[in-house]
Amino acid sequence: MPDTPNPEQSAGKSHGRKTIKASLKPRDLMSTDAQLARAWQAQVITLFPEAFPGILGMSLTGKALKDGRWQLNTIGLRDFGEGKHRNVDDTPAGGGPGMVLRADIMGRAVETAMRRGPGPVIYMSPRGKPFTQAMARSLAKTPGATFICGRFEGLDQRVIDHYGITEVSVGDYVLTGGELAAQIVLDATVRLLPGVLGNAESTEEESFSDGLLEHPQYTRPAEWQGLPIPEVLLSGNHGAIADWRRQQSEALTQSRRPDLWKAHQERKAED
Repeated sequence: MPDTPNPEQSAGKSHGRKTIKASLKPRDLMSTDAQLARAWQAQVITLFPEAFPGILGMSLTGKALKDGRWQLNTIGLRDFGEGKHRNVDDTPAGGGPGMVLRADIMGRAVETAMRRGPGPVIYMSPRGKPFTQAMARSLAKTPGATFICGRFEGLDQRVIDHYGITEVSVGDYVLTGGELAAQIVLDATVRLLPGVLGNAESTEEESFSDGLLEHPQYTRPAEWQGLPIPEVLLSGNHGAIADWRRQQSEALTQSRRPDLWKAHQERKAED
């Protein structure tokens, strides 16, 4: 019989602060522990658990991870593989190049994830629905999500169908694997969790927050390389500043993203 891992032994790493008691010993974020109460739960099924938290362990998302606002658990797909080499893939049915992740192997990993964490299961795939800011906001309102990072030629379709997995794409291009794509989705989602940015207004004026691209930003010095800050931004007239920023957002969106501009115009017509 093939080796079958003990789900508890094949648990991924947990990240986040588990207690608030003082300690002279530095804490290791990569420690296995119980789920954090009230933390947004992220699980990642991957052949490369060492790729996480990656960039997510830095800056605001990293601080939120340490503060326990969200928790990251990796589930190593190789732990569920078969044979001496823990194989996880096989040749495509019907022939063709490359290898495909096996349904039985991934199925065991998905079921382990579903037992441990709440929320939707998402497969990072170039044929999935495009990831948007609206999707990030929706995910941030869930208790968490599980992300499947594909490799090779992809994942056996039966797994996607059986578990009702949502396929999501971060762009019209092909990556070596889904790890970077999962980190993109996690970054966009985690920063929207309560308390992560610290200033709720920061998310209200960002690109895509209202369907438009963000207006240009300026700061000191007042003049650089002969280029001054637009006078209206230094006027102190908040109404005029708001109007200028809105006009800039609309002009940028219309010229650079006609698709977004069309959708914006349609929403205005409906209102």
